[in-house]
Amino acid sequence: MKLFVNTLLVLVFFASTQVIAQEDKQPNVFLITLDGVRWQDVFTGIDMNLLNSDYTQNKELLTEKFLGQSEEENRKMLMPFFWNTIAEKGQLYGNRNKGSNVDLTNKMLFSYPGYNEILTGKADDANIDSNDKNYNKNVTVLELANSQDEYKDKVAAFASWDVFPFIINDKRSGVPVNAGYMDAVGELNEKEKFLNEIQRQAPIVWESVRLDVFTHHFAKEYVKKNHPKLVYISYGETDDFAHGGQFDFYMKSLQNTDALISDLWSYVQNDDFYKDNTYFIITTDHGRGEGAQEDSKWTSHGTDVKGAEHTWIAILGPNVNPVGEVSNGQLFADQIAPTVVKILSLKSDDKSMSAKPINLK
Repeated sequence: MKLFVNTLLVLVFFASTQVIAQEDKQPNVFLITLDGVRWQDVFTGIDMNLLNSDYTQNKELLTEKFLGQSEEENRKMLMPFFWNTIAEKGQLYGNRNKGSNVDLTNKMLFSYPGYNEILTGKADDANIDSNDKNYNKNVTVLELANSQDEYKDKVAAFASWDVFPFIINDKRSGVPVNAGYMDAVGELNEKEKFLNEIQRQAPIVWESVRLDVFTHHFAKEYVKKNHPKLVYISYGETDDFAHGGQFDFYMKSLQNTDALISDLWSYVQNDDFYKDNTYFIITTDHGRGEGAQEDSKWTSHGTDVKGAEHTWIAILGPNVNPVGEVSNGQLFADQIAPTVVKILSLKSDDKSMSAKPINLK
């Protein structure tokens, strides 16, 4: 009898390890957004017109930190992870100076419609025409994944903006969303307890958007504990600093977000569950204006601001052809969700996911 029990235990252990091994072979996706970051900043670095404008408070400091001898050097100084890692090992779309265009299909050109398009694969201008806290009737790719056995309870979202529980419709979708100043819940480690304690002790710059460092570390601790297979992270500071006309803080925040993404990628590449089997898809919800004129104001975006429909996409992962900065071609934000569907082999009959996935090969 003892031999039979021992044999049974060995078989159970072997079967469970096989399941884990099979699960580890399935790809993982981190979908990451930076709110309101222009393609110009990503591909050309610091904007000289804005540097020399009233939007800049400390020109000398920004010049020292972000101004080199060329646009290529400038963008590396601003976003070193993008230009030293993604440009070498992944794909970057959206440099309109080289004929690579990425555009929104929604006509609202602000956050809720932009995030809906990214996450659902379809614009919905008829129903989503404000940033109000209304539960999204559309199904996001997060909800789609969470509805399928392979990814049930293996999806999570973290955001700085407190509207995201409504965009993702956490009540209907069952996707756990930590956004705004929400605390981590459940069985917490010491770092999560500390983050809960200090996130409101730090300066409250905006009541609806917490500082990105908290969003980042809440996400990272959850990832370390639970190893979700589909993770959405939305960093929000950049857009709010731009709305406030604070070019100094916008630049520093963009550099910091690049460093946070680098930190997350470094963790992923040193974790057996994620290493060499994880995709990063990074984008923005909308563009913004270029200067000080009302119809192209840098602080603004929306239907009346030229260029607000222009965005960008960066992709990094195991089966991504490392072409780096792409020249020529047209992509749209509604292709992002279908790309996640394809990577994860999700079953989808939803016509909202019908846009063509991005060709990663």
